[in-house]
Amino acid sequence: EQDLAERFPQLPLAKLIGDVKDLEHLRATFTKWQPQVVFHAAAFKHVPLMEDDNAWACLRNNTLGTYHAALAAAEAHCERFVLISTDKAVNPTNVMGATKRAAEMVVSALAAEHPATRFMAVRFGNVLGSSGSVIPKFKEQIEKGGPVTVTHPDIIRYFMTIPEAARLVLQAAAIGQSGQVLVLDMGEPVKIVDLARQLIRLAGHSEDEIGIEFSGLRPGEKLFEELLADADSTLPTSVAALRVARLQSRGARLEDLLAAARGASRTGGTVSSAQQALAELVPEYRVATPS
Repeated sequence: EQDLAERFPQLPLAKLIGDVKDLEHLRATFTKWQPQVVFHAAAFKHVPLMEDDNAWACLRNNTLGTYHAALAAAEAHCERFVLISTDKAVNPTNVMGATKRAAEMVVSALAAEHPATRFMAVRFGNVLGSSGSVIPKFKEQIEKGGPVTVTHPDIIRYFMTIPEAARLVLQAAAIGQSGQVLVLDMGEPVKIVDLARQLIRLAGHSEDEIGIEFSGLRPGEKLFEELLADADSTLPTSVAALRVARLQSRGARLEDLLAAARGASRTGGTVSSAQQALAELVPEYRVATPS
């Protein structure tokens, strides 16, 4: 808010606090302000933290929250609704990724039910410098004298900068058709250990001074992320860095998962019950087993 106010003083801003799990507040807000375009980025994204005792909270926030925001947008006759998704939604091995894949399914379902609003999802990998990203963590560890912790020597990830991600999301919102999942071209994946070594060198140190330790894969974590599932294919768009995913639609009724998420707010629930509910909707979800 402060950055926008400084750089664009002529731009009127409405600074509102809310909760995507509060449907009535969303409805009232959308009715009052009548937005044309909604970018839905609210999500719990920390994979290991969402894997255990927070599984139901993740499902309610990421999937049920997406349903609430999208439904309120449709009821307020918004022109476009854009879900910010993730490469972790592809063949997910963790709760967070499965809830984001389920959120993509929410968008597809509402696209069919509310044709006056264009619903779409944009799927991409890690954004450099974003909250909780690896580079600030590595820099902090280097400043403390090390060691820099990497989960596995072979782990790789896709990366792009904040301006690149923001620009492509805006382009996706402009060209996307309702019900589509758009995939950003993330370039070549980067080995995290190479990134750590480069940051150590850029800080003026050697690996003898700042060591690298491998801590092991965390719960639900994969060695590599995918942008498309095996059974999917893509189509080009007018923007070279954007492709449209053609996704197979399988799984149980979406309403069953949403009903389970609503009930969890009152009754709680076990981790396994959250995983089972997700697996019934997202067949490609592979529940990680402890190593």
